[in-house]
Amino acid sequence: MSSATADAWSQGENLFTRLRLRFRSWRRTRPFWAGLLAMIAGVPIMYLPYAHLSLGGMTVAMSTTAGAGSLIIGILLIVLGLTAWYQPAVRVFAGVATTLLTLVSIPVSNLAGFGLALIPGLVGGGLMVSWAPLKERAATDLPAAEGTDADGDEAAGYAAEEAATEVVPAVAEQADAGPAQGPKHAAPAARADIPAQAGEPEEAR
Repeated sequence: MSSATADAWSQGENLFTRLRLRFRSWRRTRPFWAGLLAMIAGVPIMYLPYAHLSLGGMTVAMSTTAGAGSLIIGILLIVLGLTAWYQPAVRVFAGVATTLLTLVSIPVSNLAGFGLALIPGLVGGGLMVSWAPLKERAATDLPAAEGTDADGDEAAGYAAEEAATEVVPAVAEQADAGPAQGPKHAAPAARADIPAQAGEPEEAR
């Protein structure tokens, strides 16, 4: 394999990787699987009442007087699935509506598309209602210190850790200053006290 072929292969692989990672990030910010199941449930409900199956030389039509209702339910399920993808804020409403439409399709649309749409519709509606976005962790969050209690009081741990970080620089500054500065500052005070004690009258003693 030549170098030009290797470069083209690596560029194509990088493009595929970027697209895959971008799709994964998009998928994780919305109830993707719930919307997909809702759209899958809408296809048999919408299609089967208008389908014509050929068995040998005989054509079987499953269309009924409720064909318009089946078409409306199927289209609504697909629309609700797309709504869950592109408007995650209304996921609870979309999930409840998906569950109700799936149940209504049992008597209206040939037992919910002969049962093909029943399980995907109910599972998709439940996933829409129960889905919640992940909470983004703040950049200033710190791990809890060892002194937190059993109830998970992280605020106390953060306060202890911040106090420790403030004490360490002060100790480092004292260490850099050297131990010789302490006696120098203390010695004049001590020498000043000696004459004062020697000059005191005997009555004060």
